[in-house]
Amino acid sequence: MNNNFNYHTGIIGYPILFVILIWLIFWIEFRFNVDLKSFGIQPRKIEGISGIIFSPFLHLSLEHLINNSIPLFLLSSAIFFFYRTISWKVIFLGIFFSGLLTWIIGRDSTHIGASGLIYVLISFIFFKGIISKNFNLMALSLIVVFIYGGTIWYIFPIKENISWEGHLSGFIVGIILALIFKKSIPINKVYKWENENYDTTDDPFLKQFDSDGNFIDSDEL
Repeated sequence: MNNNFNYHTGIIGYPILFVILIWLIFWIEFRFNVDLKSFGIQPRKIEGISGIIFSPFLHLSLEHLINNSIPLFLLSSAIFFFYRTISWKVIFLGIFFSGLLTWIIGRDSTHIGASGLIYVLISFIFFKGIISKNFNLMALSLIVVFIYGGTIWYIFPIKENISWEGHLSGFIVGIILALIFKKSIPINKVYKWENENYDTTDDPFLKQFDSDGNFIDSDEL
């Protein structure tokens, strides 16, 4: 029971901690007038390599922070719920490799924000669901497309002052992770009544109906 409790707590608890952490860092910058933006990704510069790890926790403005907080919470919750056994691997590998790819292909600027990880999660959840052929995961893929389908355009340089390279890197890494972990697929739960050899004569629910499907009054049973 304790393990089950920890699992369900983690589904909400870890995403909340992620969001609290990025808000706390933003508050520290504002409260103590410190600028941590230099810890972001600075492409092809040795001093900018540390940004691969630190950039997801840094944000340019309050609007930037708010825009990333909600999808970060929702998508990470989905990862912890549907992909329990590989959730941490997806998050850590997603942060590292999307950051590394941004460091390689990014333009000469400082890239910060959790959007790279968000695009990893969007891409991973969508393609993993399609690959899996699991009903629940495919439904989750459709939900992600419905909510975040419009964000696909931001992997292209259509708007100034956004790290489209970070978005593109996250999207690519998400696809790769979906392929790497393609065998880590939850098995669809099979109920007894779905079994071909299931004996319907002993089913307590079906006993309430006659052979024509008419409800049998309890007094007649």
